[in-house]
Amino acid sequence: MKLFLKEHALLIALNILQFASILIIYWLDGYRNLLPALYAIFIGFFFLTCYLFYQYFSRRTFYQRLSRPLETLDESLQKHDQHPVSDALNELLRSQYKHYKQQINKIGKEREEHLKLMDHWVHQMKTPISVIELTAQNLDEPDSSSIREETERMKSGLNTILYMARLRTIEQDFHIKPIYLEALVHEVNGENKRFYIRNKVYPKVEERTGGLTVQTDEKWLFFILTQLVLNAVKYSAGKSNSILISIYEREREAILEVQDFGVGIPEEDKKRIFDAFYTGENGRKFRESTGMGLYLIKEAVEYLHHRIEFESQVGDGTTFRVIFSETQNLTTM
Repeated sequence: MKLFLKEHALLIALNILQFASILIIYWLDGYRNLLPALYAIFIGFFFLTCYLFYQYFSRRTFYQRLSRPLETLDESLQKHDQHPVSDALNELLRSQYKHYKQQINKIGKEREEHLKLMDHWVHQMKTPISVIELTAQNLDEPDSSSIREETERMKSGLNTILYMARLRTIEQDFHIKPIYLEALVHEVNGENKRFYIRNKVYPKVEERTGGLTVQTDEKWLFFILTQLVLNAVKYSAGKSNSILISIYEREREAILEVQDFGVGIPEEDKKRIFDAFYTGENGRKFRESTGMGLYLIKEAVEYLHHRIEFESQVGDGTTFRVIFSETQNLTTM
């Protein structure tokens, strides 16, 4: 109704002005023969009202359509009534929808090609890095260790890029199956053994509940735990020589916890640590942070329908917990 009144406001105002003009003319004439004028004004209002009622009820569906927000794109193509303006709007929406679909398909193809290129490039880069590592083994210290340290940084960066690309198609990349958490923890520790030695920070594994098995994606959980461990070691180096990886149950939910005793997260950074490319105060100090690790963890955890929580105190360290729901904790089933 509001849209209808707005559209016809000028017509209504023009008619009121016209009828008022007639009364003014009769007033200037001394109100002689006023009754025919009043009758003419009444007839005019009657026909105006009939016209407005007809216009509103014949096009009510059209006005309701314009006043109600669309819930789906396909809804914009539905025909509700036959009217020249309505038909013209339908044609405009169909044309706009067609161009929109073409642009979306074009962007989708370009993004797919870009992701394939990134994936291909990352895998190509891994080969020369492996060759450099093998060559470094034949060198004397400390050159050998320095080169392998740099190649590990390169591999870590390449893995981040690879998982950023995979995040766009994460739903198609899932392979959910039972995962034995303790075995996964030992696998991650074995993969990062040299990183521990180089930073002189070593993991301690604490299994508080025997043999916890969860339903998740092994590849993505491996990535999540690796990122948490790398962060824990990085921000503990020089302050503490250990991190603690714990596996336990809490209210029938499985918990995978990574605790460090390092620098901790400043209070002003806590609200933004999961934002993409946000490095915070610690990232600026250590200068190796990309700001993408925790962002990727948060996205992957949400897609897997897990939860992540953390607590931190400056100077005392940080604890991250990946929480698997009761339905994902196969040990309780």
